[in-house]
Amino acid sequence: MSAELQDVAGLSPLSLTLEPIHATVSLRDQAYAKLKQAIAETDIYRSRDEIRLDEKELTEKLGVSRTPVREAMTLLEQEGFLRTVPRRGVYILRKTRKEIVEMIYMWAALESIAARLATQRASDEDIARLRHMFADFGEDKPTEHIEEYSEANITFHQALVELSKSPIIVETIKNIFMHVRAIRRMTIAQSDRASRSIVDHMRIIEALEARDTERVERLVRQHSIDLALFVEANCDFLD
Repeated sequence: MSAELQDVAGLSPLSLTLEPIHATVSLRDQAYAKLKQAIAETDIYRSRDEIRLDEKELTEKLGVSRTPVREAMTLLEQEGFLRTVPRRGVYILRKTRKEIVEMIYMWAALESIAARLATQRASDEDIARLRHMFADFGEDKPTEHIEEYSEANITFHQALVELSKSPIIVETIKNIFMHVRAIRRMTIAQSDRASRSIVDHMRIIEALEARDTERVERLVRQHSIDLALFVEANCDFLD
């Protein structure tokens, strides 16, 4: 089986989106960055089937030899994004439901502290950009534009962390985000979560605008805890 995955529900094959790399910096580092980004953008929880990476296909897409690709995959395996199965190949590592819930709780802790710092460090223009992310939805329910809203939702959480102006928090949360974003994308259309999500986001933005440190920290933490509780109660497909 190649890097492509045929969904059991009959959806189109799933494969990593990659572009050729250029020899301006280390080929290994470029291959690592592009593979990591491609994995982050892949809907790895869409099906129960495993996603196997085809080394030959990856080298062709990236336009490099196998050595930097192998080195990049070794780094990604060390970071917990890939796993090697003897005599079978290399697979994208998916987390169990218990692991995902624990990661969301960790995300809740880090993002809420980031939001607290944002009230002290972000400019009015920075915060205004958060509100503009949802301007296109107007009076429409997010469920009527679920794909677009899902992307806005993910971008919002990433931007919120960056408003902390804390490189340590941004770097620490980066690897967690790769799995949490996949679960947010998977669950946003379930049980009217999108409608509740946009209400939460508006309250968070209002608290940021008011520089209400305690309230924004509480709202952001509870927003992610609600996701953890939902995954724990409903996402048996992760087991």
